[in-house]
Amino acid sequence: MIVLAIDTAGVDCSAAIYDSSKDKLLSAATETLGRGHAEHLMRMIDEALGQASLTLDDVERIAVTIGPGSFTGIRVGVATARGLALALGVEAVGVSTLSVLANAVEVTDMPVLAAMDAKREEIYLQPFSATGTPLGEPRIENLSGFAALVQDEAYRVVGSAEALLADPKAVTPSDHFPIGIVARLGAEVETTSPPKPLYLRGPDAKPQAGFAVARA
Repeated sequence: MIVLAIDTAGVDCSAAIYDSSKDKLLSAATETLGRGHAEHLMRMIDEALGQASLTLDDVERIAVTIGPGSFTGIRVGVATARGLALALGVEAVGVSTLSVLANAVEVTDMPVLAAMDAKREEIYLQPFSATGTPLGEPRIENLSGFAALVQDEAYRVVGSAEALLADPKAVTPSDHFPIGIVARLGAEVETTSPPKPLYLRGPDAKPQAGFAVARA
C-alpha cells in the first residue's frame, strides 16, 4: 500500500511517501516553517511524490498528524488530507503526535511517556509501552501533576516537556514529528473514520464580546 503522510501539527511542514508492502520510505520532504503551512504543504507533497517518481493517482491511503499541537496547523493538515482523500477515492487516517514521539525513540524495556510542553505550565502527555502501544488516553496535565507522575512511575520521558522536569522555567525546544514515523503508523491504523483534530484544550483566541456587532 502506498501511503502519503503529511504533518503540519508543529513547526515542520512535511510530506512523505511510504510503501507498506516493502516497509520502505520512498521519499520525504520537510521544511521547518513555524507558521504558514497552508502556503507550502502542496509543494511538500509534490516534492515527495516527485522524489518517489509517483503521482497522486498512485496513493492508496493518506495519513495525517491530528495533534495535539498547533491549532491552525492541525486544521490545515486534516482539511488537506480529507480533501485529497475525497478527490482520490481513498481513505484518510489520523496519527497522534504523541504516538509519533513515543515511536520515534529506540526501543528499550522501559515504558515511554510522551510529553509536550503545552505552555501556561501545562503538558500534553500520554503513556506508552516500551514498543509504542498506548497505555492510556492522551490528556493535558499541569506541571506539578506531570512531575508527580514521572516520580511515581518508571517512565522514559520523550518530548519537549522533558526539559521542564529539571527546570520548570526552562525554554523548551520545539517538538518535531518524524514524517517517516507518521507514515509507518498511518499504514498500521485500522479505522474507517475520517481523521479529526485532537485538541486537548480550547483555542487561545476568544471572541471579544464587547466588540460584537449585532445582527439586523
